[in-house]
This record gives sequence, C-alpha cells and structure tokens, in this order.
Amino acid sequence: MAKKYFSLIIVPHNRGKFKTVTLSEKKLKILITVLTLLFSALTVFLIDYFSMNVTRQKYRELFDENSRQKQAITKYKVSLNKLQANINEFETYAKKINVMAGLKSPDVLKEVGVGGGDRASGQEVDYSSYSQDAGLNHAERISRKADGIDKNLDTLVRFFENQTSKLASTPTIWPTTGWLTSAFGTRMDPFTGKKAFHYGIDIASSFGNSIVATADGFVSHVKREKIGGNTVIISHGGGFTTVYCHLSKFAVRAGQKIKRWDVVGYIGQTGKALGPHVHYEVRRNGKAVNPYQYVLEE
Repeated sequence: MAKKYFSLIIVPHNRGKFKTVTLSEKKLKILITVLTLLFSALTVFLIDYFSMNVTRQKYRELFDENSRQKQAITKYKVSLNKLQANINEFETYAKKINVMAGLKSPDVLKEVGVGGGDRASGQEVDYSSYSQDAGLNHAERISRKADGIDKNLDTLVRFFENQTSKLASTPTIWPTTGWLTSAFGTRMDPFTGKKAFHYGIDIASSFGNSIVATADGFVSHVKREKIGGNTVIISHGGGFTTVYCHLSKFAVRAGQKIKRWDVVGYIGQTGKALGPHVHYEVRRNGKAVNPYQYVLEE
C-alpha cells in the first residue's frame, strides 16, 4: 500500500522562491502530537501562573492584615498597661481620701485590689509572651478593680455630701463685723455689777450694720424680748440653733428658709443694751455653747 504524504508550501512575501515541506502521514501525526502536548503544557503553565498570582495577592493582603492586627494588639496591650497604672493611682487616691475622711467601716474600706505604683526597670510587661487569654484575664481584673473603686468612691461622695450638708448647717462665721466686747462664760454683769453667766458673745458694731445668718437653716422665731430686744432665732438642723439679739430692724420673717450670709437684721440697741451691738448665741441640743469654737474665719 502506497504511503501518504502531505506537502506544506511556504510562499514568501517577496519574489523569492517558494518552499515545499513534505511530511509523511506518520511524521505528521507525531508533529501534531508533539504540538498538542506543548500546547497542553503551556496551558497548564499559564493556569498555574495566574493561580499563583491570585494566591500571592491574597497572601500579601493577609500579611498586611496580620501586620495591622499585630500593631493594634500592641497598642491595646500598651493601653491596657497604662489603664492598669491609672487604676492603681485611683485606688491609692481613694484610700487616701478614706483615711482623710476617717471612714473605718469594713464596707467602705473593703479591699478593691492591690496598688502597684511605677514598674521598676526590668519589670516591664513582656508583650511577646502575652497570650490572648492572659490579655482577657488582665482586662477582667482591671474591670473588677475599677468596679470596686467606683463603689468605694460612691460611698465617699455620699459621705462628703452629708459632710457638706452638715457643714452648711454648722454656724462657722461671724454674724457681723465689729469687735468682741464680751465673751462667752462668767462675767461681771454691766447692769448689776455682779457675776453672771453670759450665754453668748457680744459684738459691738456701728448702728445699722448688717447681721447675717452664720449657717443654713430656717427662721424659727422673730420676736421682741424684754432683755434681748428684737430677737431672731434660726434653727439649722443637726441640733444647732443660733440667736441674734438687740436688732434695730428685722430682715426676715418666721418660717423663712435662709442661707449662710443672708441678712437677718441690723445692729441696734433694743432691749437691755448699753450700746449698739449684737448678742450672738450658739445652742447645741438646747444647751448654750461657746460660739467662738465654731468660727472658722478670723
């Protein structure tokens, strides 16, 4: 049987001679097979190349994301450590305030954590070995300590609010400007010349000068007495009452709410008085006490 041949004629663009390539059927099949294998190999290579490009792109994105997360975790750890230091400072400050306030109740002084202070050299936190669980546990400890300090400070706030209210109702200022002419205690009565107990202090001042309330409260009495003359009595709560005598004129009425420094009347010489002054008394639980012991200003 005659062999089959295939001829490939190559015609150049110029006027040169054309060429003829003759291949037998067997060689043609081999050539086609080789070309097919080469094409398949090239296709597989291209697919793998583009697939690797996609993988490399995803890897770069994941790497960048991982770097950002590491930076965020580092900042978180640094912030957590600073927060721990701040919490320790707050705890120490709260304990100092407790001591200053004189609070001894176990509920008030309940342990809310151990204060730290500054870290010494070589005691810094090692972030490289700082696991996620350790970080969460650290944050939970800080949260518990902060809750304890918050409760402690709430107690302190209530205490100082009570103290503020108490201070506001305690007579702590002079009722007028002038000079002290008669102190609290036993003295020679200026009218009888005999020893008598003086239940307040006398402050001489110019006629018509203002007389002010020495603490917050309400006016319980506005009256005229034979000895005290025009008299104002203020109830302050907490067992405190103040009395102002010899006024020339009233500036308040009974039942009126009053604040420290509010004018209650004016210097006069009503009642049993040798000159313009105010007789000022402080009573605690109904008993006269020395007003000078409560004055915080000079």
